[in-house]
Amino acid sequence: MIQREPEFTIGVEEEYLLVDKESRGLVVDPPDSFLGDCEVECGSQVTTELLRSQIEVGTKVCSSVQEAREDLARLRRVIIDVADRHGLAPIAASTHPFSRWADQKHTEKDRYEALTNEMAGAARRMVICGMHVHVGIGANDLRIDLMNQMSYFLPHLLALSCSSPFWEGRDTGLKSYRLTIFDALPRTGLPERFQSYAEYQRHVDILINAGMIEDSTKIWWDLRPSGRYPTLETRIMDVCTRLDDAVALAALLLCLLRMLYRLRIGNQRWRQYTPMLIRENRWRATRYSYDEGMIDFAKGELVPYSDLLEEILELTAEDADALGCTDEVARVRDIVRRGTSAHRQLQVHAAAVAAGKNQEECLRAVVDTLIEDTRSGL
Repeated sequence: MIQREPEFTIGVEEEYLLVDKESRGLVVDPPDSFLGDCEVECGSQVTTELLRSQIEVGTKVCSSVQEAREDLARLRRVIIDVADRHGLAPIAASTHPFSRWADQKHTEKDRYEALTNEMAGAARRMVICGMHVHVGIGANDLRIDLMNQMSYFLPHLLALSCSSPFWEGRDTGLKSYRLTIFDALPRTGLPERFQSYAEYQRHVDILINAGMIEDSTKIWWDLRPSGRYPTLETRIMDVCTRLDDAVALAALLLCLLRMLYRLRIGNQRWRQYTPMLIRENRWRATRYSYDEGMIDFAKGELVPYSDLLEEILELTAEDADALGCTDEVARVRDIVRRGTSAHRQLQVHAAAVAAGKNQEECLRAVVDTLIEDTRSGL
């Protein structure tokens, strides 16, 4: 029996923080009309999040990277336009530079109420946003096999997406502070490995039958089989402030999965390294983004990130061509050349300090940059 190639459709979900244009702080209690106006134009493609100062958008199921970009740009424009009418602005950043988590209000939904009650203080600190990318892979066992292999590349994707260097007015020293908050929840971090979808489902069923979770949507690994769609969902990335960066990363992810599938049908596969090693690179991406390199496990040494990225681009060149997204994938080099959102935020802050501004003014300048960059490329 000839195995049919996966669909390789793509969908992108982004979470944004809502700030007041005057104070630049998070809007603790935005007017109900804001969400209502967004829903009029976006329907079910826009939803609330855990906190009232957050909002989430999700593209439709797209057959190409270009289609995903077009839909994501439309959703960003709607959120920006509606926010403008309410004196607000969205920022596509995984943390807010200075607002405090203790001041935020939770969205009144049974799911969020249950989450907050169960996770206590770990959930109440979740003033963080991410980008989730779904790739259509209909065959259950294939999703598991590709998940097992794709784990290797998760730190490489995180390194290009970092947008959370500040927390409650302080430079954390980390390029992705978001993960330190999210990792406090259970069932997070690198995905487990399974021999088959049936084995994965047996483990999920144990948690369901024990009353720990209602369904697999409560498993929040960096990469997981979606609990709602026939997709593999990558969740490790910070939300990218620039639209072009988000599209480039989504395209690279799509090409990596097709490359792994191509190896599989050629009776090859990516070598699986221990979670201990992958976690080391995950930490390096969290701490440094790409600045200090990553471990090349085959060589057993630290190498410049740019070298690893060029190897990845060479490995996936055939797949980028087949998927029609060569130009989009190539733009990941731009991220390394000019820096991630985290790099830009830190540069803006440093320039404001050098100009003699106080800390409040410096952080407000960072928010202004985030507002501007969230709008760029639309």
